[in-house]
Amino acid sequence: MLKRLYQYILSWANTPYGALALFILAFIESSFFPIPPDILLIALCLSIPAKSFKYALICAAGSTIGGCFGYLIGMKFMSAVGVKIIEFYHIADQFEYIRELYSRYDAWAVGIAGFTPIPYKVFTITAGVFNIDFKVFLFASLISRGLRFFLVGWLIFAMGEKIKPFIDKYFNTLAVIFVILLILGFALIKFIL
Repeated sequence: MLKRLYQYILSWANTPYGALALFILAFIESSFFPIPPDILLIALCLSIPAKSFKYALICAAGSTIGGCFGYLIGMKFMSAVGVKIIEFYHIADQFEYIRELYSRYDAWAVGIAGFTPIPYKVFTITAGVFNIDFKVFLFASLISRGLRFFLVGWLIFAMGEKIKPFIDKYFNTLAVIFVILLILGFALIKFIL
């Protein structure tokens, strides 16, 4: 079933509604849907590499707004909707651990989840549950989701069709490396200051 859903999402790249489908997919993935928008983003960017940055912007906007919806689910509708989403992803046991991540790292927890393959929706919903400062949440979401999707857009814009197999194979590894470099960079800045 998931494979059919994946193929269905990819089929939107060949329609005039691809950009709208990308926005909707990015929105719903940030709050409850299991398939990340990267697959449609890559397909659209490969179809018209000159529009890669436009597609990255659409994806980042949809994802950030969807993250705000996830925040709202956690803040106002946790018992009715949020619990079902948390149970669907089998992370109820990690709920308290995520609370601790927020208490320790605040925006870093959102930022890392927003850039890496960690299910972002889990962090958007729990941010609302734990009443994370919304401005901090929004800023971290904008930066992390923007970096993630603009990186994909830039790679395709710069490399074209030949980058697709590389992205498909190594995206998760590249994301982890970027997060490690980002943390090391901030640690260095903190050490220097």
